[in-house]
Amino acid sequence: MTQGNDTHRKLYIGTLDGVCAVSSSNGGRSWEQGPVTRLDSAAARLSVSTTQPGRAYLAAYEAGVFRTDDGGGTWRHLPSYPTAYAHSVLAHPAESETLFVGSEPAAVFRSSDGGDSWEECQGFQEVPESEQWNFHGYRLSHVRELRTVPGDPDVMYAGIEVGGVVRTRDGGKNWKQLEGTNDDIHFLNISEANPNRVYLATAKAPYRSDDGGDNWELINAGLERRYTLHIAASPNDAELVLVSVSTNAGRSNPQFYRSTNGGRNWTLIESVGNVEDMVVAFDWDPVNRDRVYVGTDGGKIFCSHDGGQNWEQLPIELPAIAIGSLVVAP
Repeated sequence: MTQGNDTHRKLYIGTLDGVCAVSSSNGGRSWEQGPVTRLDSAAARLSVSTTQPGRAYLAAYEAGVFRTDDGGGTWRHLPSYPTAYAHSVLAHPAESETLFVGSEPAAVFRSSDGGDSWEECQGFQEVPESEQWNFHGYRLSHVRELRTVPGDPDVMYAGIEVGGVVRTRDGGKNWKQLEGTNDDIHFLNISEANPNRVYLATAKAPYRSDDGGDNWELINAGLERRYTLHIAASPNDAELVLVSVSTNAGRSNPQFYRSTNGGRNWTLIESVGNVEDMVVAFDWDPVNRDRVYVGTDGGKIFCSHDGGQNWEQLPIELPAIAIGSLVVAP
């Protein structure tokens, strides 16, 4: 199903050392790469404003938070962001100047003026289970993912690495830890077609919830690998979902799968992603909802126009694309 203007397309893409926009003005027949804004560390997450044309936000680990207001031509560092880490970012879908950023140690910060000033969501770290949140080595737990529920932005999920999933129903004032999943969260996705359907990518396997996170089910039947890096369902069909897996955190033996029944069964996609070039990021097109774009570790970008059945490579090649750092502009 196609909605809106399908002629102009834009992808925001984060790499290991920069961020840029890739765009087409002729329905995808040709593509152009915009200027690259260099970063001191890898891109972590991108979020596009649905209310401010040309605006997007970037969380860039130890480089902080950035904003573009010209469709990715230039990115401005937001120096007022109050911590040393920015692992995830979320532009509020209805309030044009509101955004959230997930930090390390695991905390969530909110800005009501486009990133010029910030306040901490105090209730987040008041979750009793927060004392058990952790990470490996000298690093601390961090908020790797932030998502609002389509149609109800007061309901938000935060995925913590390592700590599990917490949920708020009042826009970030009060939070609750959700049980029943592996605690090592890599990605979280909610389909617009079914806002109660939540998918998780974890270090153990992918999970699915059909009741907004109250209960979870492992959906790894048929997957040869279990370490899950990325997962996302079609905004038009909550049963149609893609997942990227590997053997371990080193991304050994990566594979890319598609399911048409909510992850109950999986079909291996062999035309995209392989042992040398793992699929590390993908996003569904909000205009043409049968279209999905993927980015690989080696900097290649592929597009499918039929929900992930067939793929074509775009004539753009970037340095190594960062995990989860590809979003399609509305």
